[in-house]
Amino acid sequence: MSAKRLAFLIVPVLALVSSAFAQVNELAVTAGLTFVSTQTVPSTGLPIHFGDASGSVTANYARLLKTHKIFGLYAELPVTYVPGMELNYRYNVIPANVRALFLTPSVRLNFFSRDSVTPWVSAGGGYGRWFQSSNLIWYGTNPGPSGTNTGVVQFGTGLDAWFWHGWGFRFEARDFYSGVPTLNVETGRSRQHNYNVAVGFMRRF
Repeated sequence: MSAKRLAFLIVPVLALVSSAFAQVNELAVTAGLTFVSTQTVPSTGLPIHFGDASGSVTANYARLLKTHKIFGLYAELPVTYVPGMELNYRYNVIPANVRALFLTPSVRLNFFSRDSVTPWVSAGGGYGRWFQSSNLIWYGTNPGPSGTNTGVVQFGTGLDAWFWHGWGFRFEARDFYSGVPTLNVETGRSRQHNYNVAVGFMRRF
């Protein structure tokens, strides 16, 4: 089963399961930076550098499934978009930049979930897509594909602080472990870590 089909199956299942539990919903919007480690092309021994830090934005809908003592179990759907990640390589053979979209239905466990400050951990997986630039890094048209689909595994941690009438502040760090974009060169990798750090606001309803 493809990652895209898996994502479309997971989302309605989570929605159906959550409807049987407490009606507590959260909507969060965060902005931050995404980091990808340098990759080396074995045939040349030269590195491909991803931008030092690329801006990103995440929208996240979550619903409380169950509480037990200090714990709160949520189904969540983080959708992260990285609008531009510059690339650098000695030879004019790779795309000038890439963009990314990660959609990863997940389960989140909050600690001290009834308190005003609650740390959490999250894990899940779903669908990702890389968008390769139509231009090469120096000049000319990119001969490779404009997009690459991939499965994504998500691990995250964060801290929520509720400060006023259902409004809160969130700090989060997530690793989107995805397939690699199409760079027109062989790096010896089939997957890569995409580390995202972000802050933003939440609304509970």
